[in-house]
Amino acid sequence: MAGLRVIAVFDVGKTNKKLFLFDEHYRIVYEKTARFLETMDEDGDVCENLDSIRISVFESLNEVLRNEEYELVAINFSTYGASLVYLDENGQPLTPLYNYLKDYPAELEQQFYNQYGGKTQMALETSSPASGSLNAGLQLYRIKYQHPEVFQKIRYTLHLPQYVSYLISGKIYSDMTSIGCHTQLWDFRKQRYHDWVLQEELDKLLPPIMKSDEVIETTFMGKRYIVGAGLHDSSAALIPYQASFSEPFILLSTGTWCISMNPFNASPLTAEELENDCLAYIGYHGKPVKASRLFAGNEHEQQVKRIAAAFDVDALVFRNMEYEPEIIARLTNDGIPAHSVFGKSSVFTSRDLKAFRNATEAYHQLILDLVELQFKSTSLIMNGRPIKKIFVDGGFSKNVIYMNLLALAFPEIEVYAAAMAQATALGTAIAIHKNWNKKPLANDIIALKFYSVKNQVL
Repeated sequence: MAGLRVIAVFDVGKTNKKLFLFDEHYRIVYEKTARFLETMDEDGDVCENLDSIRISVFESLNEVLRNEEYELVAINFSTYGASLVYLDENGQPLTPLYNYLKDYPAELEQQFYNQYGGKTQMALETSSPASGSLNAGLQLYRIKYQHPEVFQKIRYTLHLPQYVSYLISGKIYSDMTSIGCHTQLWDFRKQRYHDWVLQEELDKLLPPIMKSDEVIETTFMGKRYIVGAGLHDSSAALIPYQASFSEPFILLSTGTWCISMNPFNASPLTAEELENDCLAYIGYHGKPVKASRLFAGNEHEQQVKRIAAAFDVDALVFRNMEYEPEIIARLTNDGIPAHSVFGKSSVFTSRDLKAFRNATEAYHQLILDLVELQFKSTSLIMNGRPIKKIFVDGGFSKNVIYMNLLALAFPEIEVYAAAMAQATALGTAIAIHKNWNKKPLANDIIALKFYSVKNQVL
């Protein structure tokens, strides 16, 4: 009896490395999680252990292949971005997997921007704010000038998703979702590698670009499979929404960073947007996705601790706190300043907590201030086609105070809390749907909860 037809997705995050099996209805039928100890590069900076990733991929796949419950027909990969693997002529890594938080040499950064038009101009052309090692292209530039002996041995430079794919397929490719992820490699206006990449002759080390929905046929352990080239995780998480909704929408992905993504805004990045922490990704269809980001989850975590300490309560009480519209009405009418200047943090960071009656009131004010800042951040990327819906996933989607206030902030737009199991892995599987799955894509892969302004009385 044949096993259940499945696709395997390797989802490599900074903290957890996961393997999922999805059936043809995109239900998770198998899940395995691993965590690896970090190692150090030659400078003593922490970094990923490439050997651990390689061993884990092979061992996990072997385990699945031995399980007769499943018939594995396809494999795809998603990983975090801003990470490059340098291969020699034998396909072996030449260096550690450098951490994208590694300090970038100030003199080298100055040399780069002095030669190629300055930070602002480069950011406008590549839709990538200057961010040191987070700009993956500058990592390769650093190797060229700081480690020329290594640079001379590089045959191919792969983004991390394509390296993990290469381990199985043996094929060398690049992918637009990785190239277009704040790398400063891609000129969004000319739709090709930036002039600096060509002048430094780095394009010779970058493999041919493979479309995100294409596959490679390969053989592993005597069986044939189709294998995707891999995706950058932020772009992968957007795919289920793009596959399910055709009307213009924004996805607000919340966590430590709250990132608003508008796949219906392809306009070039402006200086004002750049100054306000906007950037652009390239989605899996190869089109720009304008995004704005806010460090709101981190601020929420810090301010919750401050409120808890000030009112001598357990921080856990805020996790499931009910929305009380009468408190919001009082806060907005009591003369407590409600409007902040748009910046990297909300006005709450400078509020005197003695102005509040209790922890519940202070917490409502925190969320009110964060949502106001989020309104300004999300509004930055709303140019283009009128937005019909905002989908919120991640931590704040479960916060009823946040969701109700966001609905009030955007009264003309339908606001939904979205929930699905493993959005990044799911999107990675859906990306190559046409190549392995003959069933139509289900219309219930995303669970939505609508937050209506009409039901709120202030």
